[in-house]
Amino acid sequence: MMSTSAIPRDPSTPSAPATTRGGASLQPENGRSALAQGAPANPYRTDAEREALRLQRRRRQRLYKLAAPTLVALLILAWQLGAAIAGLSEFILPTPFATLQRIGADAPMFLRHAWITGLEVVLGFAMAVVLGMATALLIFYSRLFEHAVYPILAGLQTVPKVALAPLLVLYLGYGWGPKLFLAGFLAFFPIVVSTVLGLKSVDPGLVNAVRSMGATPRQIFFRVRLPAALPNIFGGFKVGMSLAVIGAVIGEYVAAEKGLGYLQLQANASFDTTLNLASVFIIAIMGSLLYCLLAVIESKFVFSRSTSR
Repeated sequence: MMSTSAIPRDPSTPSAPATTRGGASLQPENGRSALAQGAPANPYRTDAEREALRLQRRRRQRLYKLAAPTLVALLILAWQLGAAIAGLSEFILPTPFATLQRIGADAPMFLRHAWITGLEVVLGFAMAVVLGMATALLIFYSRLFEHAVYPILAGLQTVPKVALAPLLVLYLGYGWGPKLFLAGFLAFFPIVVSTVLGLKSVDPGLVNAVRSMGATPRQIFFRVRLPAALPNIFGGFKVGMSLAVIGAVIGEYVAAEKGLGYLQLQANASFDTTLNLASVFIIAIMGSLLYCLLAVIESKFVFSRSTSR
């Protein structure tokens, strides 16, 4: 009887990987193949190689975090040097240094007006989230409502919002109404569209499988549809927040006695270009901070998904 060690092995059958390489242990990377991690097709690495990959990923993450601040710093430096080389006066184009000096000198005034504008943005955005999510659910669950409302929403989105501002003063008065309405109105449409798209993008096979196991429509929504739609929903939130800032400032252009938009109007009336540009700076910073806040909230509720590049 022939022993098993004498049986010839098929050359096409890969041999078992060695457990050591030069005295270093080889371990699979948490059950994931190296090919899935974008590395050469070798599922076993030494401890030194694994540590090198971790350091490389950390360096790449630090680079990603520093990309935007570095680009902003380079643009500001180019602006500062360009204005100085061209010899432009502060009336035509204030330098970033002069603008920051003005912000520091009048910090209490800017904080007071920024608080008003920020409150208008947050309240208008909150209104858009509540109404937009409710409208999206009606569109998703009612085919009749979708065909009746979707064309109207698309038509309203094409209306110039500046043209509505004088009418809003007539109908809503000179207080908070026009600013909240414009902030919410601009943020409303992207929230509706992104939410409907997210709910429709759920795999029907997954929904049918959960339904076959006896899940109720409520359980299907909160356990399957909503978690799968959250990336799209937060994408709409980010766009809506940026548009809410624009809407609030437009409302302040027409009917306001406080706010960064009102401060810009006062700067235009007094030909104070530095004050005008400082207000624009603060508006941009406010929008960026609110966007980053939404990104942080998204990271707490949405699992990261790998994308192909």
